[in-house]
Amino acid sequence: MRYILLTTMLGAALAGGAAYAAEDASGAPGAADVAEIVVTARQREESLQKVPMALSVVSGETLDRTYTVNTQSLAQLVPSLYFNSANPRNTAYTIRGLGSNTLSVSAANDGIEAGVGFYVDGVYHGRPATAAFDFTDIARIEVLRGPQGTLFGKNTTGGAINIISRAPTFEPEASAEVSYGDYEFFQARTTLSGRILDKVAGRLSAQVTRRDGFVTNVVTGRKLNDQNNIALRAQLLFQPDESLTFRLIGDVSNFEADCCTQTYLRVGTSLRSAARQFAGLAAGLPAHGLPAYVPPSTNVYDRLSDIDAPLHVDTQDGGISLNIDWNLGPVTLTSISAWRYWDWDVANDRDYIGVPIQRVQRIPSRQDQFSQELRVASDGDDRLSYVAGLYVYSQTINGRPTSVYGPASAYWLISTTNFVAADRPDNLTDGYGQFGRSYFKADSYAAFGEVNARILPQLTATVGLRYTYEDKKGDYATTVSGGAPFSTLRDPVTCTALIGAVLNGRDNAKLSLFRPQCYTAKDSGGSLSGRGNLAWQAAEGMLIYASYARGYKGGGLNMSGLQLTGGSGPGANQPALDTAVIGDEKNTTFEAGLKSTLFRGRATLNLAAYRTVVKNFQANIAAPVTANNAAPLRTFPANIREVQVKGLEADIAEQLFQGFSVRASAAYADGEYTDYPAGPCPLEWQNPNAAGGCQPLTPPASLASQTSNPRGNPTIPGAYVLTGLSLAGLSRWAGAVGFDYVAPLGPGEVVLRGDWNFRSHYNADTTNSRFTRIGGYGVVNASVGYRVGYAWEVAVFARNLFDENHVTALTIQTGNSGLIVGQTGDPRLVGVTLRLRR
Repeated sequence: MRYILLTTMLGAALAGGAAYAAEDASGAPGAADVAEIVVTARQREESLQKVPMALSVVSGETLDRTYTVNTQSLAQLVPSLYFNSANPRNTAYTIRGLGSNTLSVSAANDGIEAGVGFYVDGVYHGRPATAAFDFTDIARIEVLRGPQGTLFGKNTTGGAINIISRAPTFEPEASAEVSYGDYEFFQARTTLSGRILDKVAGRLSAQVTRRDGFVTNVVTGRKLNDQNNIALRAQLLFQPDESLTFRLIGDVSNFEADCCTQTYLRVGTSLRSAARQFAGLAAGLPAHGLPAYVPPSTNVYDRLSDIDAPLHVDTQDGGISLNIDWNLGPVTLTSISAWRYWDWDVANDRDYIGVPIQRVQRIPSRQDQFSQELRVASDGDDRLSYVAGLYVYSQTINGRPTSVYGPASAYWLISTTNFVAADRPDNLTDGYGQFGRSYFKADSYAAFGEVNARILPQLTATVGLRYTYEDKKGDYATTVSGGAPFSTLRDPVTCTALIGAVLNGRDNAKLSLFRPQCYTAKDSGGSLSGRGNLAWQAAEGMLIYASYARGYKGGGLNMSGLQLTGGSGPGANQPALDTAVIGDEKNTTFEAGLKSTLFRGRATLNLAAYRTVVKNFQANIAAPVTANNAAPLRTFPANIREVQVKGLEADIAEQLFQGFSVRASAAYADGEYTDYPAGPCPLEWQNPNAAGGCQPLTPPASLASQTSNPRGNPTIPGAYVLTGLSLAGLSRWAGAVGFDYVAPLGPGEVVLRGDWNFRSHYNADTTNSRFTRIGGYGVVNASVGYRVGYAWEVAVFARNLFDENHVTALTIQTGNSGLIVGQTGDPRLVGVTLRLRR
């Protein structure tokens, strides 16, 4: 039925169209110069080469021809952008290494916002998960590096991904595209645009993507990690006269698939006994009534799994916005009103293997947000220009955290150091689970503005300020039930029932996995941020600039459970409310850059150097472990004193000869934790016999070589000094090189395109464990096609042409058995595309 619908869409698109007009000159054949790129990064149209800030621009034409369909593939074109996703909800992205560096800090915690803003048509998207959906009918994407806020609605410290969709046109347009490839890859896209009434135009875009999974479950034969996406976007443009436009946009995207899991990557060793590490635990299962376990493969690139719990994702993102622009001559007034929602449900096997450790792990969530932006911007190129605005943003998130353990959980997870055998019988936690609700509400209010003053004919100064006030509140409540009955408490165990209770060893052993919690947290406050910039037009086609920016990322609330207090009697082992609030981040960035147009317009060279210092960086920290705190939660999101990143970036584009152009981008970044005294313990230094479970400062000589920088901290048991170690998720080197070649042939022309993107190794975990290192890799994408004008085109494409094996994400298995599971990059996919335009 779906394919019949798509065929109908294709026919309708072609039947309703007239002449097609390209959205920009970048795809025009035989251009003599590098096409000028127009951006709106400063809320007005201007040439990229005139904007005194570091930003990358990817046109809609490039997105289409490189089969860049989402933020993950966008990162292959923009070296300073990094994307990490265990599943659509647990999605993190950074610019220059800053933002949501690890999935556990902000991506999976509803009470903490991302450090990189994600905007579509001027509307800020509040949860990182919405960046995992496919792009639909995009005109261009601008990736702004460094703190933003004096021009954009929401304050961000790391940068912004600004997506601009194609607007309705009064001239009729129609396009359709169908692609088919390996792994049953199928994608269909269609767009209709044109006049509806005298002053009204409309645009309708639809996209469907499906693909079989790359991972095979050897037990069931099912293909896992497949794709099944549908996206729709409808727009109305009302233009009563040339000075006033109303643009109403509605969109919905749905992702439903047997996704997402990871497979055996490696096993890391710790200082635990051999019986409590992965190999020993797997071999010891028969003594507990379960068969010994052997992974289906120890080569992650075999992509084999044997998970024994359901796996499925069902998530949807959508909304409606009204953009109004009113040109009054000297100024333009802009209003952007928007409501958006995000629905999430999932089934996971969070132990990632065919051992019944954890049966259910899911947090069904619903987010609703409303935003209103009012902005005034001067028109023209006067000596004094400005932008000023007001912004209101409100967000609510409701979650239902649910986790249930299986028959192997007591054996696999409960500490043999803290609990004797009689306290942890095999059936103790079979069916034991945690069930609860969370509620988070955030309100943000801001006033912002930026002024550009031409001090001299060739020298312009920019000053921007923003004041933000935010009010946040969260409620979190869970109960526990199931498994072997509690001895002293009735099921279900409520939060209040634990206060003052006297518990025996078996009860405490159960509670070491899940303990009910109830708490309410609040935070409010404001901050001033801004930037200053000097730009000197040193010569025609040469702009030199220097800037200082102070960014602000609001604090958050931990909505995933708190560290527990210690002690005994009333109030013992209750949520530590002083750890519920995470403070604001303050970002200071110094940047200098050069933007140049060379060889009479045939080439551009843009350079940027920067140094960023982040105070109160939001990360995971370790807390002292008290004698009566048996729960496994040893780290929680909080603020560390300082992180620094410095780097260099270069972007080059050149038209070498008629029809042949090349481009290259490179980014060097050196990021480190400059003041991180109490970090989580790396896997290789975990020792249940040491204070707090982490090896102290002086490790045994026989183990000192296991890490290049052993930094235990004896003053905080269980913590580890990460000061001086590399920032997680940041490659020192990243880059992309590509070419386009257009040659006449018969009535049309041959179009060749190739891109190579590379990324050096990085550590995927805050702890800098040697076992969580991801190796560097390079991926080549290419296509060759034949087109006749803009009427039709057929192309053969290849993603990951040379089938480069690489890992894009990894996870340490729950319980720290030492198992590291990984998510591989996509293997080679070859396909064919037919594009039709009228």
